[in-house]
Parts: sequence; C-alpha cells; structure tokens
Amino acid sequence: MSIDLAQFFQTFFEEATDHLADMERLLLHMDTAAPTADELDSVFRAAHSIKGGAGIFGFTRLSGLTHVLESHLDLIRSGKARMTEAIADELLQAVDYLRLLLQCCRDSCEPDEAEYQSMLQRFEQLGIGACATATPPATALESDDGSFGLFAAPLTAADEGFGFFVSPPAPELVEDAIDGFGLFAPLDAAPAPTAVDEGFGFFEPMPEKPLTAVVAPAEAVKAAAPAREAGKPAPDAASIRVSVERVDQLINLVGELVITQAMLAETGQHVEGPVAERLQNSLNLLERNTRDLQEAVMSIRMLPISFVFNRFPRVVRDLSHKLGKGVELVIQGEGTELDRGLIEKLVDPLTHLVRNSIDHGIESPEKRRAAGKPERGTVVLRASQQGGNIVVEVSDDGAGLNRERILAKALENGLPVNEAMADADVWQMIFAPGFSTAAEVTDVSGRGVGMDVVKRNIADLGGRIEISSVAGQGASFIIRLPLTLAILDGMSVAVGQEVFIIPLTYILESLQPGPGDIRRVAGKGEVVHVRGDYLPLIPLFDVLGLRGVHDPATRILLLVQAGEHKAALQVDDLLGQHQVVIKSLESNYRRVPGVSGATVMGDGRVALILDVADIVHASHTAQAA
Repeated sequence: MSIDLAQFFQTFFEEATDHLADMERLLLHMDTAAPTADELDSVFRAAHSIKGGAGIFGFTRLSGLTHVLESHLDLIRSGKARMTEAIADELLQAVDYLRLLLQCCRDSCEPDEAEYQSMLQRFEQLGIGACATATPPATALESDDGSFGLFAAPLTAADEGFGFFVSPPAPELVEDAIDGFGLFAPLDAAPAPTAVDEGFGFFEPMPEKPLTAVVAPAEAVKAAAPAREAGKPAPDAASIRVSVERVDQLINLVGELVITQAMLAETGQHVEGPVAERLQNSLNLLERNTRDLQEAVMSIRMLPISFVFNRFPRVVRDLSHKLGKGVELVIQGEGTELDRGLIEKLVDPLTHLVRNSIDHGIESPEKRRAAGKPERGTVVLRASQQGGNIVVEVSDDGAGLNRERILAKALENGLPVNEAMADADVWQMIFAPGFSTAAEVTDVSGRGVGMDVVKRNIADLGGRIEISSVAGQGASFIIRLPLTLAILDGMSVAVGQEVFIIPLTYILESLQPGPGDIRRVAGKGEVVHVRGDYLPLIPLFDVLGLRGVHDPATRILLLVQAGEHKAALQVDDLLGQHQVVIKSLESNYRRVPGVSGATVMGDGRVALILDVADIVHASHTAQAA
C-alpha cells in the first residue's frame, strides 16, 4: 500500500509559512545591538524546523539555505559572532528568498540557480558562509553511543509501496538524526540491562560498559529541564486546521437555517388553538439556539486583524530606508477580530494608505527639524470595534493634506470645485481616478493610481473611508467596515408597497415628528428639528423612486448616523426587527446606488438591504453643492 504524501506536503508548506512569518516578526522587533537569548533561540528554532522538513521531502535548496542561516544563528547564540543591523537586513532578505523557494516547492518549479548561489555568496561576504556551509559527509558519520539514525535507500519496484523519503536526505539532516534532533539530553550512564534488553536469549549479548553513575534524582531532573514561565501551562493540542471552504459551507448552512427559522416564526403567528402556546415556546427556543449557533459559527471565521497588521513593520522599515526617512510604526488594537473575507481584501487598501502616509505625509528629517518636530515620524495603525462596525485607522504626524494644492489639481482635472467647500469634501477629491498632487513620478507614487482603487475596494466590502487632516500636524484615514459579511441584525421598514432592511448599527432612534418640527430650506430640501439640532430629511420613496405615503401627519422618521453625518430617513411604517442573511446581488446585477444586498424574509419575499452610508453621503453631497 502506497502512502499519499499530499497531506504531508501541505502540512509542511503551512507550517513553513508560519515559521517564516515568525522569523520575520522576530527579526523586525529585535534590538540588533543587544538581542535576547530567547529571540535568537526562537529564530534558530524556526530555521531548524524548516530545514528538517525540507530535508525530509527532498527540497535541497530550501534545506541548504536554512542550514546556512541556522549555522550562523548558532554562532551568534554561542557568542562567537555578533548580530548587526547589516546581518539582520541580510537575514530578512533571506526570509524573502525562502518564501520564493517555498513557492517553487509548491509549484514544482526550479528556482534560478544563479540567484540561489548569489544569496549564499552574500552571506559569505559577511564572513559567515565558510563556517555555515561546511558539513561532514554522511558516510563519515558513525555512532557508538547507543543512538540510532534513519537513512533513505534507493527504492526498487517492490519497495515503492513502503517508501516515505522521496529522495536521499541531505547530509545535515542525517547529522540531525544522529543528534536526536535536539530532543534528547545525554545521560551520564545507561540503566542496567534487563531481560528485554538481552533479547530473551535470542541475540548475542552486546559488550557491557561499567555503570559509573546513577540516574539523577527528580529534583536534579527538574533543575536540568527548561523552566516554564510561571502561570503559563503547556498548551494543549486543541486546535485543528480546517479548510476555508468547509467553514464557508457551514456558514451558508447556518444562513439557510436562519431563513428557515424566520419562516417557521412567520407561520407560527397564524396558528391558533391549544398547540399555539407550545408551538410559540418551541419557536422561541429555536430562535435562541439558532442565534447561539450562528454566533459560534461566525466566531470560527473571525480572525484577529494582526494577520494584516503584522506585515506592516517590514513595509515601513523597507520604505522608510528607501526614502531616507525615519519612521516609527505604532500598532494598536491588533486583537480586534473581523471576518476572514474582510481581512484578505483589506491588505491592499491598507498597504497603499501606509505607503502613501510615508511617502506624502511624513516629511524629510530636515523639514521636520525646521518645523520643530522629532526627526522620526510616526505612523499609527489602529483597529477597534464600534457597535457592529470595525474601524481601522491609518494616521501620521506629517504635514497633513494641502487644501490649496488639492483644489488646484481638481480644477486642472475638470472637477467641480468652489472655495466654500468643506474640508471633508475637499479631502474626498483625492479619491478621483488619476488624481495626484505629487510633484514628480517615482516608483513609490505619483501616477494617480491607487486612491480611487482604495475607495472602490472599501466600498465593495460594504464599508466607507473618511479623512481628517490638520495642516502641519498630520492626516488620518478612517475605514469603517461591517463586522461580518454574512448575517446582520436589521429593521424592516415599509416604503409604499415594498419592504426594505436597514442595518441596526446605523439606527439611533425612531420618532414621529410634530407639525412644526419639519422646515423647508430654499434649495436644500427639508430638515427636521430634533432636540436643538436640524437634520436633513431624506424621504426614502424619493431616493428609491417609489410612491410612498405623503401625509405629513403619519410620517415616521428613523434617525441614522453614518460616520460624522446624521440624517432622518422617512419611511411609511416600521415592521419589526430581524436577523437577516445577506445575499450578494453583484454576481447577477450591476451595483445599485443605495443598495448593499438582499435577503429572504420569513414570508418568502425578497427584501433589499439599504446602504445607509451611501444614501446619507449622497444627500450630504447634494446639499453641499
């Protein structure tokens, strides 16, 4: 019976990717002038683990380069070499190249040999190649101390069903096997032979060595073992790897269960007689259990945003060195969780915003000194949860946005502008296609490609982006995203004969205005007076092109807030609160302004989910024009 190695390969690729991420993170946060023993040990173990797995599966270049890294790290650990900034840079470059080699192993392609040799030569130029690449041949390795090793031999046709090694192991892997992979501590003496050791008389006896020491007592063993930090018990093997497709399938099934539960609740309202109360109690229990199941399943798909944030220390480090700027990255709220689908699509927009902050926002050291600022600028990545939204902020303490330059560029590009525009509206102009205020085009920025894509990508995720800026103090880009893309709590409202869903996260309150609370402003439409504030009134029947109820005495208003803007949405009736499953429309229909998706109601009808942020922003823009 042959063994399918596909699952072992996949496990190795996943674990190697994690080890490379750990190596990069540790090297970026390491104080190269005084690295701690724990940091060096952790980087060493990551390289050693990759080398061992690569050797087993016959990835010789991958195991060879990690052996070079491991050998030099071992010299640094033992104090025979010193960590420097230059060596840390080379190690980071090696991590990048190891990722390339790992991808080649995945794709069964051959990496460029000249590039591989060049990487080895770069380490030799640092004075570390000679000691790292020298390994004794496998044939010279012998063991006379009772240890054992596993060796691969060429397979015959009869042996193929029992083969595990796909190629002969690298010499350094054989060396590790004889050393026990570092898993065993040497004993001063072996225990006395027993009947089992003697082979029950079936084998010739081995020459005995005199027993010169006894096994150390328990206290000594404890002292020799690595001490575990107090309060941190050994982690249990309580996690498994599950494909994203299986999680998505489970979420889809839970979504269908939510719809079925809503249909049963709708049917239960029409049941009368002795069983009505029992049925209603059962339906209430089903609703609670369904919600608990939904929350549990959704939590499986939630990931901390650190999966995105952890890649930016490297981005900031490389780009700041390239531009000759000193930049410190501050990360806050990295434990904030959001939907995996959002995390994967958030990488590109955040990368562009961070690069933009360093290139356009942070000034050169000379300009910062002249402005009385510290030479090193600061870029802050911050995440938090506000209600049912995730807020991600990219801010810097640079020069801020230049209002006059933006207006001049907008006028040059033919965009409608006027001097009385609010700052928030001026800042939004940088999201126009082809818009750039850079004086020259570089390989970092200046072509006007990117900010419009950032806004479109955020909108595709059901989110929005806002900007705040103070000249000379810096700028902030604030992204607001839904907590999940699958299920939300919403209020169903009637507009004419149609039913729509408004997400509860936008709703502040509902009210029925008095006769004197609504005023008309010339050229601006209607506003409603609410506790001293005048809010724009948005009749949804006008926005959606429907025939609604026009009797002012029966108006029902929903006060909503989208970002910094508040408004009152006029509807004909409030139908109730529901948990709804979001169904995307874009696979079959073009995107409709003011609509973010659809759902199936308990009575089987399809209701559109309104994009409140889009509706409020459109109203605000129209009033400001």
